[in-house]
Amino acid sequence: MTAFSFILGVMPLLFASGAGAASRVALGTAVFCGMAFATVFGIFVIPWLYSVVQSLSEKFGGAKVSAKPVPAEAGAES
Repeated sequence: MTAFSFILGVMPLLFASGAGAASRVALGTAVFCGMAFATVFGIFVIPWLYSVVQSLSEKFGGAKVSAKPVPAEAGAES
């Protein structure tokens, strides 16, 4: 929500007119496109990459690591 409000808050810079409008439009375009790209990347691409890496790890990974610790007496050999 914060990113979307920031992107919408930059809209007046995109449609600026009058004295100094060229620099405002250039700055607004850069900020708008950068935030839009970062938002889409953060919402869609990063979770997709996580699932790809997770599936590759499960497919090609070595031995599975147990989440439970092994008790000392069960793992010790005498």
